[in-house]
Amino acid sequence: MALKPDSYVVLNDGHKMPVIGFGTYAPETYTKEQAEKGTKLAIEVGYRHIDGAFMYGNEVQVGQAINSKIADGTVKREDIFYTGKLWNNSHTPERVRPALEHSLKDLQLDYMDLFIIHTPMDFQPGDDLFPTDENGKPIFHNTDIRDTWKAMEACKDAGLVQSIGVSNFNRHQLEVILNMPELKYKPVCNQVECHIYLNQSKLLKFCKSNDIVLVGYSVLGSSRAEKWIDQNSPKVLEDPVLNTISKKVNRSPAQVAMRYLLQRGIVVLAKSFSPERIKQNFQVFDFELSGEDMKTLDGVNKNLRYLNFDTWQEHPKYPLHDEY
Repeated sequence: MALKPDSYVVLNDGHKMPVIGFGTYAPETYTKEQAEKGTKLAIEVGYRHIDGAFMYGNEVQVGQAINSKIADGTVKREDIFYTGKLWNNSHTPERVRPALEHSLKDLQLDYMDLFIIHTPMDFQPGDDLFPTDENGKPIFHNTDIRDTWKAMEACKDAGLVQSIGVSNFNRHQLEVILNMPELKYKPVCNQVECHIYLNQSKLLKFCKSNDIVLVGYSVLGSSRAEKWIDQNSPKVLEDPVLNTISKKVNRSPAQVAMRYLLQRGIVVLAKSFSPERIKQNFQVFDFELSGEDMKTLDGVNKNLRYLNFDTWQEHPKYPLHDEY
């Protein structure tokens, strides 16, 4: 597969998404300034796809990084593909556009390249990111996702965003949108957890059949600092099969893990605030895994999730009850 640093996939609306994105989510152990520095370095290294979200709380800093690299001539605005996300407290139709406009103001950008629904689950509308009752239980809402999608389509028509998509949706939830009789724009992508232990083969097949790009996050596993991650789960980058192949091709386990997904047609998001790793994660274009290596890595799938939303599993739109 001929992959280059400027390789992209063509979305179903004609826009182009670079095949590797820089993830900007930072655990609480990192400062917002580190997100800004990391984003600047990523752009200098060659990343042109920046993945952010309102919920990450650092769109101001990420926007400053993007604009500083535009100002110094490293890139033009049209070179950058920025992804933002609609958080769970803004699914009601009247809150969708204001949420997008809020992010654009923080980012100091005129438009987003991609705006996606962060999860299919929605909470009580309001300013609280994680609303709870007096007993500490999440306060769920149940907006019809079709109404949310119509509001997303209106944002695209208004020129505030070029493409619209979803994240963490299962097959059935994608079908609800795809089967809307008045559907104007299909989701261009579904961003989900994806790595060698959760290779998403069934969901990938379904998405490809509907011309929807699968975008993978946590492609190298997930941070152990996060409270919702099982600390005893196996680590992707320590997998013996992955390490055997990485030695054979003389690449790091992270580079092989990413290349495996890229060769399956998955767009990958790599997240790091280590300058060395930011650079290394982008160096996946000068080698190729053989068919045998790909098949071997297929075999390490465990259907293991690092991120599980357990506290939200009573939500009527909890996506992980279904197989895929």
